[in-house]
Amino acid sequence: MKNNKFKIYLASDHAGFELKEEVKIHLIKNKYEIEDLGTHTTKPANWAKYGAKAAFKISEDPENSRAISICGSGLGMSIVSNKFKNVRATLCNNEFLAEMSRKHNDSNVLNLGARTIDLKTALKIVSVWLNTEFEGGRHQTRLDYLQNKIENNNFK
Repeated sequence: MKNNKFKIYLASDHAGFELKEEVKIHLIKNKYEIEDLGTHTTKPANWAKYGAKAAFKISEDPENSRAISICGSGLGMSIVSNKFKNVRATLCNNEFLAEMSRKHNDSNVLNLGARTIDLKTALKIVSVWLNTEFEGGRHQTRLDYLQNKIENNNFK
């Protein structure tokens, strides 16, 4: 793995807590710099609160940070993550989606559904997502449009 390239923020609600803890162990073993933004228990927690914490961190420093946000389905985290400027959050439930989200969309937030994938699959997705480079080119043109024509108008 390419470690220490950027800081990784982790966030989850109660449904994603156990998977987040396993992902955290995986990242630490592979010498990534991480910050766990919570939740820190399996007590019911608001996915929007924790997803927003991670997305905010990425919106402040999109070039040097990434986030992995986990809830039961991954849908709630995806919704809240994409409410922030400079965030390109993608819900991935297989390695192909993780690869394409990086190659074509320069995804900087990975959303996972703890109730939709098993641990082995989740760790493979995380590894592919972290190790796939953005291709740029025509894809950069599309991201420029997204930022210049959509984000800059919607986030004033």
